[in-house]
Amino acid sequence: MGSKLMLSAVVLATAMATPAVAKDRVGYQAIAAGSLAKAEQTITAERAIFPERPELMLNLAAVYARTGREAQARALYADVLDRDAVAMDLADGSVRTSHQLARTGMARLTTAMATR
Repeated sequence: MGSKLMLSAVVLATAMATPAVAKDRVGYQAIAAGSLAKAEQTITAERAIFPERPELMLNLAAVYARTGREAQARALYADVLDRDAVAMDLADGSVRTSHQLARTGMARLTTAMATR
């Protein structure tokens, strides 16, 4: 069963979250609001409990990418790719795998580096 996730175009097309819930445990709402430090704090706390969840790795990678930590973002995307792919329902109704999202994030890092 795939995780129910939402996609924010604001966050490198890789910021995931569960549908609107009382407590944002995957950092989606904070990322969407531009509160990257709060998102990182939330995601890091959840990863201490659920280190294997790809949506947490993808969200943290997005935070790292947006805060200039490309090496850490790349490492998290690689970690997602090293695990089994997980189907994820996106906010626009499409379904993509964790591997597709990680490759997209990785490609954006490569593009950003090439344009510097």
